[in-house]
Parts: sequence; structure tokens; C-alpha cells
Amino acid sequence: MADIKKVVLAYSGGLDTSVIVKWLQDNYQCEVVTYTADLGQGKEVEPARAKAEALGVKEIFIEDIREEFVRDFVFPMFRANTIYEGEYLLGTSIARPLIAKQLVEVANKTGADAIAHGATGKGNDQVRFELGAYALAPGIKIIAPWREWDLNSREKLMAYCAKHQIAVDHDRGKKSPYSMDANLLHISYEGGILEDPAAEPEEDMWLWSVSPENAPDKAAYVEIEFVAGDPVAVNGEKLSAAEILATLNTVGGENGVGRVDIVENRYVGMKARGCYETPGGTILLKAHRAMESITLDREAAHLKDELMPRYASLIYNGYWWSPERQALQALIDNTQQMVSGKVRLKLYKGNVIVVGRESANSLFDENMATFEDDAGAYDQKDAAGFIKLNALRLRTAASKKK
Repeated sequence: MADIKKVVLAYSGGLDTSVIVKWLQDNYQCEVVTYTADLGQGKEVEPARAKAEALGVKEIFIEDIREEFVRDFVFPMFRANTIYEGEYLLGTSIARPLIAKQLVEVANKTGADAIAHGATGKGNDQVRFELGAYALAPGIKIIAPWREWDLNSREKLMAYCAKHQIAVDHDRGKKSPYSMDANLLHISYEGGILEDPAAEPEEDMWLWSVSPENAPDKAAYVEIEFVAGDPVAVNGEKLSAAEILATLNTVGGENGVGRVDIVENRYVGMKARGCYETPGGTILLKAHRAMESITLDREAAHLKDELMPRYASLIYNGYWWSPERQALQALIDNTQQMVSGKVRLKLYKGNVIVVGRESANSLFDENMATFEDDAGAYDQKDAAGFIKLNALRLRTAASKKK
């Protein structure tokens, strides 16, 4: 790594990445380029420019990639009804391959030799960033300061800032004890009292949603229109991908939707407890499954359900750019051609309840499904032969046991 002259750093402007800028300059004697992504994290990213300039950075990239994030990463994932270990909607996981892609592009644009990130050596993000980067640029060099330095506490980081005169923001009021990550799909919380899996999260931890107990007593109704598996409108209004997710986040949060508290299995081997708020994603998952319920062939739907856990693990573990994820995506996308129509949902005190679905491509036949006279659409006598043929192996095995 001694020949590194220029590094592109994934830069938030916070404590960790500000320290990393100076640390890279001093330890690698290299030029640092900063890259800051606006993924809809809910706070202004432009102040990162002034902070980077103060650290002597000459090339500073700040990009609004909210639309690309939702359109090209979140929506394809939701076509598969993706959920990890039964609860996690992969809000952090799905953002990492896009950031890796942007880092590689900036490295190519600026002639950088390497990229760097602020992920710790205990977490999944280091794997996601680096697998993505290597898949897109096999010869890229990667620097992960948390795996090299001894600045392994906030106190040491603050001392480093004081020694090197690095300006650090001091937010007014009580500082959150949690490690948080946010984008348009979710906000996550780790650390603090959450490190005890028996401890209930404090109510003031949650930032995006009201508690179900304090949600309105009157239900809110939402109608989502889908075209080929992707949402295109909310309550009759055509919106961009990012606008749809932002709109659903608002209405979901107002009605206490989308909170989960889980202990997950990290790819690096340990169990970790995290809390997540994913209001818009929770609504979308329910709506998409409802849309598929009337437009998707039974065996295609069941095949998707069988493949989904594998697909979810690939995203969670950082394999978005792998050939197996791309192959699964091609299969999933093929199933979505007829998944178009409208779904109506009721949001009430943390619940998302499907109350209606309609589609010009619906496979639901009222004449066959009715409990009333079906006018010959379905001959019930046919069921006898169907059952006997399917019971043949069971009857044969049972007779041998006797």
C-alpha cells in the first residue's frame, strides 16, 4: 500500500470520517478525495464540503442519489418481497452496493489508487463495501482504518481531534447514545442500552414514527398503484421512486408503522441487536404481496418464496454485484411482468391491513371461487379423481406398513 498517492473516502462529515481524513494524510502521505452521498438520511449533507475543505481536501464530491437508490436498488429488492431472518427489511444493506459503486466511479474519475471507508472491523458494512468495490474494480486497493489504527473509542477519537485541531460539531442538548444509520428506506439504532437484548428501547429513541399507542384513533387509507412490480403512484398521484418512498414514510410514521426490534446474525459471525424504523418499506412489502396474490401464478409465487431467503442473504452479506444475485434478479423480474394494478391498505396503530386489490391482469375468477352457483365453471366431481391420484403414494406406503 506504500505506493498509494490518492484515496477516495466515503465521507459523512462526522467525527469518525473527519479523523480518517487526517489519519490518511498523515499515515499514507496521500491526497484524500471525499465522497458524500445524499441517500435521504434526513439531514443536510452540504456542510460536509466546508468540513472537508478545512481538512485540506481539494476534490470534494457531494451527490444526491436518492432517486437512483430507490429506483435501482430498493425497488428491485422489493420485487422479491425481500426480508432477512423474517423481520429485517435490509435498509442499511441495500445502500452499501450503491455507495461502493459511486466510490469506484469517483476513483476512476480522479485517478485515485484506492478507496477508504469508516466501517468497523466488527460489522457487516466493511464486507459489503469491499465486496462491491472488488466486484466492480478487481484491482482497487481498499483502506479500512478501523482495522489498522488503535483509535477504538470515542474518547481516543476526540483526543486525536484535539491534538490535530480537527473541528468537531458539538450538538446542543442530549447526545444520542445510539449508533444510527439512515436513508430513505429506514433508520437503524444500535449500541447503548440495546446491547442488552432484554432491555426495552426508550420511547424517545424512535425518530420516524409515533408509538402505536399514540397513533391516531382513526385509520388512514392508502392506495398504491403498481406497474410491472414497481409502485408508480400513491392515492392516485404519480410520483418518482424517491417521492413514493418518502410519502409512505410520512404516512406510515404518523400511524406507528414499521418498528422492529431484532437480534440478527451478522455475516462476520456474531449476533447483534438492532432496532429499525422502516415505515414506507413495511407498507410496500404488504402492498406488493397483495398485488402478486391476484396477478402471479401459484407456482411462480411459491418459487419466489423459496428463493427469497437466499436472495435476502446475498444482499445482507454484500453480494449485490455477484452473478448469483443477478441471475436471481433476472428470474424475479421475469415474474413481475403482469404484477400491475392497485392495492388499498388501512393503516391503524402500527398495523398495515390490506382491504382491497384490483388488476386488469387478475387471475382471480369470481365464477370459480364463489360459494354460490358457479353455472358450471367448476365441476366439483373432478376433485375426487384429483385427490385419489395424489393419495396414491400415501395409500401404497400405508398398505405396506400394515
